[in-house]
Amino acid sequence: MTMNYGLIRTVQVSNENVPGVLGSLATAIGGAGANIGNIQTMHISQNHVLRDIDVYVENEDHLIDVLKAISGIQGVKVIETRDEVMDLHQGGKIQIVSRHPVDSVAMLRKIYTPGVAEVCRAILQEPILARRFTSIGNTVAIVTDGTAVLGLGNIGLHPSMPVMEGKAALLQQFAGVNGAPLLVEAATVDQFVETVVRVAPTYSGIHLEDIASPWCFEIVEKLRRKLNIPVMQDDQDGTAAVVLGAVMSALRATGKNLNEVTIGQIGLGAAGLSISKLLMDASEKPVLGADLDEGCLVRHQALGGRQSTLDEVMATADVVIATTGVPGLIPEESVRNGQIIFALSNPDPEINPAAAIQAGAALAADGTSVNNVLGYPGIWRGALGVHATSINREMLIAASRALWQSTLPGELSPNPLDIGLHYRVAYEVGKAAVATGVGDEDGLEQLEPVV
Repeated sequence: MTMNYGLIRTVQVSNENVPGVLGSLATAIGGAGANIGNIQTMHISQNHVLRDIDVYVENEDHLIDVLKAISGIQGVKVIETRDEVMDLHQGGKIQIVSRHPVDSVAMLRKIYTPGVAEVCRAILQEPILARRFTSIGNTVAIVTDGTAVLGLGNIGLHPSMPVMEGKAALLQQFAGVNGAPLLVEAATVDQFVETVVRVAPTYSGIHLEDIASPWCFEIVEKLRRKLNIPVMQDDQDGTAAVVLGAVMSALRATGKNLNEVTIGQIGLGAAGLSISKLLMDASEKPVLGADLDEGCLVRHQALGGRQSTLDEVMATADVVIATTGVPGLIPEESVRNGQIIFALSNPDPEINPAAAIQAGAALAADGTSVNNVLGYPGIWRGALGVHATSINREMLIAASRALWQSTLPGELSPNPLDIGLHYRVAYEVGKAAVATGVGDEDGLEQLEPVV
């Protein structure tokens, strides 16, 4: 059974400085049904050890059970519990700051009036200079209507803001790209599109996020027709690129080739449909697609896929990808020996990876390891670096190959904290943009990663 770890709490414990106590702590926490995250030793004396332990629990009642289990260990005392997640989000996770300190009258006059007028006149004469002399060239809008946020569903605009801020923080941290959250309240697709088009001159790219199907398909199509800057739907394009890279890594580990295997996609919503399309583009073979929604099946078939069912996918596919949002959908008894299974719904997968492997799968993963953060920072860095006018299939496949090439043998995905990874992705994406005629070759030199 898959546990829904909805809360993270930091528990500070003091224990006697004797061998075996940390093991007893881990056993007690696991025995209470919780998972352990980071463990940090805060202080060691001759007699005692003070540690902060991150525990993943279902809810507050579950936390109480865990604390009771910890307190029951001889020589262990709970000092405090902290909600560091909420503390971390106090005031938001991002801020707008000046790149240059305004610490003198001379600097004030250069940053603002009268010096800024010279820059304004230069841009007036040559508008393309706005990319060079303002933040426009390095900024993308992260746009949502709050209708399909993570596994939380239609939670609305303000509750979706922490996710948009998280995307912005990671864009800056991993790729040096400015991400500006934009919450759009719209009653129709056309209202949403018109709003984004009107503010688009502020940005060099539009990153669409957490928009429910079928609106997401219409919105991205209309924006791409109306704008001459890249428009990426991360739940579609970013997810597809990361999944393709993980599939390539899994096939390498099992000694198979992409164009030789049968691939099944369970769930044909925004993510699933895009995953199957990119896999078909890369493999030049149809993907089996299963969904309860007839409209989704029709869209899948129109893109070159083959309509299927959950039972057929599990019975015939060598690689199974699930993006349904339905926890525990895949029965363990349906897993065949040697299958590769990616159960990607967050926070609860269609089948627990450990259970899938125990049932016979060669490899299995969930959405915590096969995650969009591997793709979108580098994709945007590459697109902006060559002043791309769009993000096309070739650029996404180039990102997938870069992820695959950066993955250690035996692993399914690279380390997202490896900054070099994101710049390798950026370079390959930039090269693909130039090769397909949507990017400027002059920007490639700046993207080339340091070896």
